[in-house]
Amino acid sequence: MKDTHTDANFPRTADQRVYHLGLRPGEVANRIITVGTPSRARSIASFLDKNHQPFELSSERGFLTITGRYSSVPVSIVSIGMGSPNMDFFVREIRECLRGDMVVVRLGSCGALIDVPVGSVVVPKTCVAVNRNVDFDFAHPENNRGESAYRISKPVSADQILHEKLVNALQSAKPAKWASSILSGTVNASADSFYSSQGRQTSFPDHNSDLIEHLQASTADLATLEMESFHLYHLAACWTGRTTAQSEGAPPLTTTAVQPVMVGPTSATQHSYANSLVSENSIIRAAAVQMIFASRLSQDFIMPDQVAQLENWTGEAVLKALTGLGINHERLDDEHGSVWESR
Repeated sequence: MKDTHTDANFPRTADQRVYHLGLRPGEVANRIITVGTPSRARSIASFLDKNHQPFELSSERGFLTITGRYSSVPVSIVSIGMGSPNMDFFVREIRECLRGDMVVVRLGSCGALIDVPVGSVVVPKTCVAVNRNVDFDFAHPENNRGESAYRISKPVSADQILHEKLVNALQSAKPAKWASSILSGTVNASADSFYSSQGRQTSFPDHNSDLIEHLQASTADLATLEMESFHLYHLAACWTGRTTAQSEGAPPLTTTAVQPVMVGPTSATQHSYANSLVSENSIIRAAAVQMIFASRLSQDFIMPDQVAQLENWTGEAVLKALTGLGINHERLDDEHGSVWESR
């Protein structure tokens, strides 16, 4: 039988672990790469410093976090799966585990809406969201009176400093023999479905046969289509520091669903609950690097050997960009008691 909740608003375990990611303060660094798959997370983690054993946590809900050092700088790599709900879990729960600034790069795959070869890399400057309109009568379209089946949001921007760092790092890291290009200054569309709101045809009456054309006509500089980056950009853009009072007592208890599996060093109890909560003047910097796996124009799809090479050099480039972005010491989380503490 599950334990009783004492706070359904933001549940934690008695030892401060958040509900879905399973993390607690001292286990995630201020600089973070988020990816969709555990294999990509482990591929990037292979570049971490060998003289410091990485911390690894697999949560009950399928999130994987690897925290270590790259060029002696603490960094975390978090695999979150797909879609904006998982991005929401990731950003909100890590924000509550972290004191100081938060710098996040999403490294993921995407589809191209422009004529570039698969294997190209895109650093989108802005994102829009594409959402299925649930008020639209998909089963009986004749009942709709001027209602659109899909809604497109206003654009939201990446952090300009981080965006430029990523572009420069990728250009420096690109192998000489890699034929595909690196694009920046483009717009990405993040859909709430892999299928309907990305214009893919299935047996459902999705009324999306002209969705891609509508997106291209209504959104200047649109280049890519995926499912996560808009929500990351959106949450970063609307973050203005802590807006709720910090708890002075012990954290609330959750159910037993938080049962992480950990490898490597553990965070100490000295990394206390009160001292680890986000500070009022903290900022969130967010940007994305997208690897084009599919062309929606030519229907080409990337080959497996290309994927491995692409993830390899882009992953290390993102690590270099993240660790090369300076954060003032007073805006970093406390190293004492953390899993990245020098021992």
